[in-house]
Amino acid sequence: MNPVFQTALPRRRARRLGASLLAAVAVAGCTTLWASPASAASYKCKTSTKSIDTANYNGPWADQWGVKTTLCAKRSGSYVQAYAKVTWDGPTFEIDDSHIFDSARFRLQIKKSQSGTDPVKTSKDFYGIEGKLENSDGWGNYNGSYTTGTIKWKAGSSKGLADGVLQLDWRKCCGGYHSHNFTASPVV
Repeated sequence: MNPVFQTALPRRRARRLGASLLAAVAVAGCTTLWASPASAASYKCKTSTKSIDTANYNGPWADQWGVKTTLCAKRSGSYVQAYAKVTWDGPTFEIDDSHIFDSARFRLQIKKSQSGTDPVKTSKDFYGIEGKLENSDGWGNYNGSYTTGTIKWKAGSSKGLADGVLQLDWRKCCGGYHSHNFTASPVV
């Protein structure tokens, strides 16, 4: 045992402290291994960005949304799994304006990779992104992120990839959803 511990703390207390520290280090090591879907080395991801104009605003202030989307896919046996992470740097509006959109969703897709057009094999719409997009900080800055859940497709021996589209239905404007496509993941 370290002589500093022996003189500063009673022997029994020093042992408990050492055991507690080792347990904390072990737990911390485990949480970093399973922190998120992206932490698994088998996911292959592709990130792309778009600048999206606020369709229902024509005033003098900056109104662009810088949106970055990372689409990820992995193979797990005969299945292809996918998820997406969307981050944005939006304009400054009223604080927490829940009326920016009539609706917003991120459509995550798994496509079969083949020559020509890749057909969609499964997809899911994630509507939870709307609340995140309409949530600002205390100064009205609309910056944030959203990670979808995971979807999967039984691909067998076929190859697959993740694709996605951000669909925004601006409040009282423009005739429904406007689709913004992003670059698909690598093929897995």
